[in-house]
Amino acid sequence: MKHPIIFTLGILSISLTSYSQDTIAISKKEVLNTVVEANLQIRLAQKSFQAAKADYQQSNALFLPNITASHTAISTTNPLMAFGSKLNQEILTVSDFNPALLNDPDKTQNFATVISIQQPLLNADGLYERKAARAKMEAYHLQTERTKEYLQLEVSKAFMQLQLAYKSVHVLSKAANTAQANLKLVTNYFTQGLVQKTDVLNVQVRVHDISNQLHYAKSSIQNASDYLGFLLNEDFKGQIYKPTEELENTITTETIQTEVPENRKDLLAMTQSTAAYQKMYVSSKMSFLPRLNAFGSYELYDQTFLGTKANGYVVGAQLSWTVFDGYKSIGKMAKAKADYQKATLETELYKKQSQVEVNKTHRQLVDAENKVNLSQLAFEQSQEVYRIQQNRFTQGLEKTTDLLLSETQMIQKEMEHLQAVFEYNFTKQYLHFLTQD
Repeated sequence: MKHPIIFTLGILSISLTSYSQDTIAISKKEVLNTVVEANLQIRLAQKSFQAAKADYQQSNALFLPNITASHTAISTTNPLMAFGSKLNQEILTVSDFNPALLNDPDKTQNFATVISIQQPLLNADGLYERKAARAKMEAYHLQTERTKEYLQLEVSKAFMQLQLAYKSVHVLSKAANTAQANLKLVTNYFTQGLVQKTDVLNVQVRVHDISNQLHYAKSSIQNASDYLGFLLNEDFKGQIYKPTEELENTITTETIQTEVPENRKDLLAMTQSTAAYQKMYVSSKMSFLPRLNAFGSYELYDQTFLGTKANGYVVGAQLSWTVFDGYKSIGKMAKAKADYQKATLETELYKKQSQVEVNKTHRQLVDAENKVNLSQLAFEQSQEVYRIQQNRFTQGLEKTTDLLLSETQMIQKEMEHLQAVFEYNFTKQYLHFLTQD
């Protein structure tokens, strides 16, 4: 009967040896600080904000001039181009007005350097497009901050799951030791003829069952470590994280508000997004107004490359007004209006859904607190039942099956209590997240 015991202990020894490899101690504070810097989802949100910021920076063109410079070289026998080139170069003579030369000119070369400037003066629709771009940028900034808060909640949950996995291993390790002690006791009783062989087999089954549960619990540690490493953007090298703080067996109750704050970052982001759509709608209406732009250019002409023998300038202003563009502007305005109304409804819907979620989570927190209290009582009672039945079993007053049943129940109730504590702590943190300013 010693061989099953040695075999089981060998499995546990191998598991514990592999479990201790590449273990990295971490604290909750460390993971919360690291996730903000390393998480890929946060980086994506930051890139979206940077793209929105770049869109807003592009709108500076509404106030700043557009300056271009060009150098053009041509060689032509076109009558009009040849005459115009000589005129720009200021080299026309009386002979150039000879009809034969005007109609059939010689090859003429012209090098032109032109510096142009365009300055917007009045662009009403562009002003509102700029305001929309700014609102969009602010919405992405707020959404990035909300993403950071969400990832801190998620990494906190992953950390608590890791704590729960370690606690489960601890509980099941104690259960394995208890099962081994019971097996040793029953085996001695069997050699003395006090119990049947079936009793020994039942305890052996229990030992193997605990060993199997312990194996899965240790796999849960690896799974939790992998997910935590993913959140922290760590390379997957089989490392195992170990929390420096253990999962508490008790809870700390507190009063949390049940109203969704108006300045919660995701709600503010939705409001800013709606404002952006509203500005785009106004911009589409302003597109029916005229635009006023100033322009000017300084030009240099010569027969040689980069020559500056002749020069001149042009300055002016243009008032343009699109009177009718085939219903394009009208359709654009109708679409912008629909988008604005849709964004308004989506914001209202999101706020109501958020309040429903807060109410539900608050009730879940109350239920979780009650579950913790009841599971604590059940665990304490199961411990007492096991203690009594173990004493009676050693006196020959209880069956082996009754002892195994009470021992199984005690382990189950302890695991249920730990799960209840985890659920309460996470629900409390989630409610904080939902009501966070």
